[in-house]
Amino acid sequence: MSAPSSAPVATTSLWQGDALVAREDCDVAPAVIEAADSWLVEDGTVRGLELHRSRFMTSIPRSRARELDLDAFWDAAIAELPRTGSWFPRVELREQLGAPQLLFRLREAPALQRSLILTTHTGRDPRTAPTVKGPDLAAMIRLRTLAQTHGADEAVIVSPEGWIVEGSTTSICWWRGSTLCIPDRTLPRVDGVTLRTVLALATALGIEISEERTMPDELDELEVWALNALHGIRIVTAWQGGPASTAEEPGRLSRWRLRLDALRRPLPAFDEDAG
Repeated sequence: MSAPSSAPVATTSLWQGDALVAREDCDVAPAVIEAADSWLVEDGTVRGLELHRSRFMTSIPRSRARELDLDAFWDAAIAELPRTGSWFPRVELREQLGAPQLLFRLREAPALQRSLILTTHTGRDPRTAPTVKGPDLAAMIRLRTLAQTHGADEAVIVSPEGWIVEGSTTSICWWRGSTLCIPDRTLPRVDGVTLRTVLALATALGIEISEERTMPDELDELEVWALNALHGIRIVTAWQGGPASTAEEPGRLSRWRLRLDALRRPLPAFDEDAG
C-alpha cells in the first residue's frame, strides 16, 4: 500500500489480494451493486465516518462477508483518501460474472448547495431493496436525472398511499413549529447517516421528534429539509406536486449546518510504513 500522491486525481480501484489496484472505469460484463456507501471529505476531515462504515458493513450479507476481508479493504480505502481538497469517495461491493468485487472510487466532490427544488415522483417505485444503499443506486440516479429535466433537483418517493418516504438521494424531514418531523420509520427506506446525525443532535438539544405519515401537499408553509452526506442539510425552496409554498425560519438552517460542520473529524492518520 502506498501513500496518496501529492496531486490526487479521480480513480477507480479494485481490491485484489490485499491491495487496491487501479483499473479502467469500464466493464466488459454487467455488474450488480450489492452494497455501497459514500461520504464527503473536506481537507482531510469527515463527518460520521464510523456510521458510514457500519452501514456499509452491515449491508453486506454474512455469506458474502465471509468471503471478503472487509476490514482490510476499508482501511486501504481510507488510507487512499487525500488529506487536501474536496472529495466524495464511494466504496462498493458488487457481483460480476458470478464473483464478488470490492471497488473504491475516488471522486472529486461537486459544488455544494444550500437549497434545492423537489418534485414528487408519480410513477412506479423503482426500488428493489429499499432499506439497503447500493442495489438501487442506478435507478435512483435515473429518477433524479428525470427530475432535473423537469426543473427540480431531486425526486421524492411516496408510498402507495401517497405518504412521503424518501428522496432519490436524500432523506426528507420538516419542522412543525419547534418539532422536528420525519417519515414514519415503518415506511421502508435507507437509514440515512446525515438524518441519523441530525436526530441525535435534536435529542441532545431536547428537541421533540415526531414520526408522521404525511403527504407532500400537507407540508404547506412548513420548513422542509433534504439531507445527505454530500450537501449535509439543504432547505427546500419549492416542491413540484407538493406544498404550494415552503417556509424558512431565519437562522435555523445556518445554525444546524454549523452544528453538522462541528462534527467533522480528521481522517485516521496514515502510516507510511504500513503494508
